[in-house]
Amino acid sequence: MTLKQSFAVALSGLLIAMSGATVSAPADAQTQGQDRRQERGDSRDQKREGKQDAREAKKECRKGDEKSRPECRQDKREAKKKARTGTGDVKEP
Repeated sequence: MTLKQSFAVALSGLLIAMSGATVSAPADAQTQGQDRRQERGDSRDQKREGKQDAREAKKECRKGDEKSRPECRQDKREAKKKARTGTGDVKEP
């Protein structure tokens, strides 16, 4: 093998290796982004369910006359906070 042939073989091998590395990088980034979007969607679903549960709890509280409106409001806030605990979106006072 001459010097020109060995250089051509080495260069082609290097180009093939580099093209394989550039092809795999975007696939990894896209997968991570999809994972983050899925996690956010799950968090939204959990919060949405928590809000609906809190609304129902407040309606039930208002129907009964044992608590005042501010107490019912506080119960609703606590129910929403409990729904957020698994999502990582808990606000500290």
